[in-house]
Amino acid sequence: MKNLFFIGVFLLSLTINGQSFSVLTYNLKYDNPKDSINGWENRKEFLISQLDYNHPDIFGTQEGLYHQLEDIKQGLKEYDFFGLGRDFGDKRGEFSAIFYNTNRIKLLKKSTFWLSEKPNIPSKGWDAALNRICTYGLFEIQKSGKQFYVFNTHFDHIGETARQKSALLILKKIKEINVTKLPVILMGDFNLEKNSVGIQSILKVFKDTHFIAKKPFGPSGTFNGFHFEKPVTRK
Repeated sequence: MKNLFFIGVFLLSLTINGQSFSVLTYNLKYDNPKDSINGWENRKEFLISQLDYNHPDIFGTQEGLYHQLEDIKQGLKEYDFFGLGRDFGDKRGEFSAIFYNTNRIKLLKKSTFWLSEKPNIPSKGWDAALNRICTYGLFEIQKSGKQFYVFNTHFDHIGETARQKSALLILKKIKEINVTKLPVILMGDFNLEKNSVGIQSILKVFKDTHFIAKKPFGPSGTFNGFHFEKPVTRK
């Protein structure tokens, strides 16, 4: 399978079948009242301005609650999004949503599955602490008609087995879904280091965009505990 791209942490411009477009992934941090000064109401204006500045054709989000996603949509007039909340498969709970620029990208198909032994229903898998999901869409570049898939996910923060099994499940689902072997972009918050079993399983199939970019802008780590000037790798 060719043209499979794995995106962990940053904005990237990709060329697939001669068509260039930009993609980005962003853990929004869910709207937690305990965050106080770092709460969503105090962060959202700057966060939306960052997305508007980078203006990706497609971006995935993790942890966003439905009202956060609606705030982003209202702030970015050219975009729409889709996804399901991980708790019950509706608007409740955190999303692994996918936004796309409706002026350039057309959505053809969308779906969500759970990272568990029962992927078709809301469920918690293996030793995970919480329900986890993967949302995906089939897209078409409007000017060229070129099609591609985007998968967006957020692995569990506790279950080591769950993270390993989630990686294998996503690879299995991509193989089942992408029967015509279209280009695929896999993005998300994997809660894993690059040398972990889960990431290494993914890299047997996908190209790591952080590696192929050669000189990516920004730090190698992304967790900063709201200390924006000092991003670090999360252990």
